[in-house]
Amino acid sequence: MNPTIELLKSHRSIRKFQDWKIRHELFEELIRAGQSAATSSHVQAYSIIHVTNKKNRKALAELSGGQRYVAECSHFLVFCADMKRPTDAAERAGTEVVRGTTEQLLVASIDTALVAQNVATAAEAEGLGVCYIGGIRNDPAEVSKLLRLPDHVYPVFGMCIGYPDQSPEIKPRLPLASVLKQDYYEDDQDATLVAEYDTTMHSYYQARTAGKKDTTWSEQLKPLFSTKLRPHMRDFLRARGFEMK
Repeated sequence: MNPTIELLKSHRSIRKFQDWKIRHELFEELIRAGQSAATSSHVQAYSIIHVTNKKNRKALAELSGGQRYVAECSHFLVFCADMKRPTDAAERAGTEVVRGTTEQLLVASIDTALVAQNVATAAEAEGLGVCYIGGIRNDPAEVSKLLRLPDHVYPVFGMCIGYPDQSPEIKPRLPLASVLKQDYYEDDQDATLVAEYDTTMHSYYQARTAGKKDTTWSEQLKPLFSTKLRPHMRDFLRARGFEMK
């Protein structure tokens, strides 16, 4: 099998890191690899905040839900959707800029996810471990204040990077047949496939926790969809200039 494909299939979230720092030259190469990701119309609507201030790292760990590895990893990045830089550039070039559209929000968010995944893959290719931190959006207003983010920029997620101090098993993914559909969206078999996957995930959780975690994939989804997750995000985005016109 192609080694790049094998690398992609071997991804694990790493939450324990050795006390080694990544060389600055290597770190910059990871970011350059990220910049090579596809970007809508070459807009490159993202910025990456490399947080080195220890006080801020600790604050971000707490704001993210008490995830201590945010403070402990070698490097912590906050990936931001950034429509300020491209719209400012277009304005300076002499056009009357429209800001705050839904499409701009989508473009910036997608660009940010693509560049981050490139950084993650490049890091793992160098033997590093990564962990995405969606908890950054628990209190995005405070995170924005801490990082001095201007309007038309919002923090999408964080990423821990460092040398792994653990080797967790690869978490099973949904069956290919449930996500890869031919020509049309047909889900006649999805209930059966998800039931089989629940059995797989139950075994995985039991093995990983020595029998302490007794749940399935479907069970873990319940709190995500029985309440409104992060209901503050719409008002927050509008306040940042993403009016979704």
